[in-house]
Amino acid sequence: MNVISHREADFAAQLRRMLAPSSLFDAAIEEQTRAIVEAVRARGDEALEELTERFNGARLTPDQFAVSQAEFMAAALQADESLRAAIAETSKNVGAFAKRSRRKNWSMRNSHGALVGEKFDPFGRVGIYIPGGAAPLVSTALMTIPLARVAGCREIVVCTPCDRHGAVNPALLHAARGAGATEIYRLGGAQAIAAMALGTGVIRKVNKIFGPGNAFVVAAKRLLFGYAAIDLLPGPSELLVLADESANPACIAADLLAQAEHGSGHERVWLLTTSEKILRATRKEIERQLPKRARRDFIESALAHNGWLVRVADLEQGIELANQLAPEHLEVMCRDATRITCRLVSAGAIFVGRDSPTVLGDYVAGPSHVLPAGGTGASFAGLTVDQFQRRTSVVEYNKSALKQALRAVRKFSEMEGLDAHGWSAEIRLRPKAARK
Repeated sequence: MNVISHREADFAAQLRRMLAPSSLFDAAIEEQTRAIVEAVRARGDEALEELTERFNGARLTPDQFAVSQAEFMAAALQADESLRAAIAETSKNVGAFAKRSRRKNWSMRNSHGALVGEKFDPFGRVGIYIPGGAAPLVSTALMTIPLARVAGCREIVVCTPCDRHGAVNPALLHAARGAGATEIYRLGGAQAIAAMALGTGVIRKVNKIFGPGNAFVVAAKRLLFGYAAIDLLPGPSELLVLADESANPACIAADLLAQAEHGSGHERVWLLTTSEKILRATRKEIERQLPKRARRDFIESALAHNGWLVRVADLEQGIELANQLAPEHLEVMCRDATRITCRLVSAGAIFVGRDSPTVLGDYVAGPSHVLPAGGTGASFAGLTVDQFQRRTSVVEYNKSALKQALRAVRKFSEMEGLDAHGWSAEIRLRPKAARK
């Protein structure tokens, strides 16, 4: 890991290195992704066949892309009682949270006496990407699909990678189908994003794409913005822990290791602490706990590239750096955690206090774990049910209200030299004979 302190002469240079752009904006990754997207655009299902064999080792024909009813039934039979209970618990919390944040139609009278407002309609056809490579993210099915269902989306399309035999993890299949997916395709990576955004012979184009993924998946979402709407840029996992001397080093280490284990190698974790004692103890805890973790190799790779233990001068500096980094997950392990949380303005999600590990947000708390990463939290919020709703402005004038508005309309039309604009309002108030 990278260990730095505010007392070091090159601290400013080290911070610049720490604040460097993430893999979401890697030019080499973007160029490789562009080639994948263009292949799908040009050759559709044929390209999907080739890319699935290249990246997943599975030979599929287009009629095998879609998961069959028999596979859904088999997956349901394999789901044991403990899995069903876990799915039910998370679904309950996610669904309840989504219902509270769903947008509702509203209207008001403006200064002219006209009715103005907004209406919110569900997207008709949405695409959801669920990672399924090194770790099939069953929980992601429950953090995305129920939001589409609560919003009222009629068609919920899921793409998730298959293994070299063409199989999809049965627990993931059971969770996705039970959550409300209407179509599931055994396709992953940037090519799956391209298929949903552009459409192919087998997969019809969607209106909007949701879900997390590796750096190639996120690059594809950026490149295809406009062909379909895009939710946000939820890339490789990140965690920043802001801690003072009251924090528990064993818990800090456990949380950092958890978010570094996904397997892409592009995960990023930071500890910002005012305490040299906490920094050293956390480093020892990482060394003690790491050999016990099943995915040790993945974790070591992520920590070597993007793991940081940072001694800051004070909490003010820690808060400033946290807001600059805009991490996906931010844990506040300080005495006055609630007050400090009020000043943290760019994280995807904040976990307050020593008993709120990020894993609760990953699995069961209720808010979606699909969150902005790579510093994009400064501009994007995490996934919410209203992102599955299309907003439309509604304007309704009568003649009385139109008369009230006409003077201002005439003035703007005159100033901008757009006389047809003004006439389109004025004609409605002229006698029929004067309209000719």
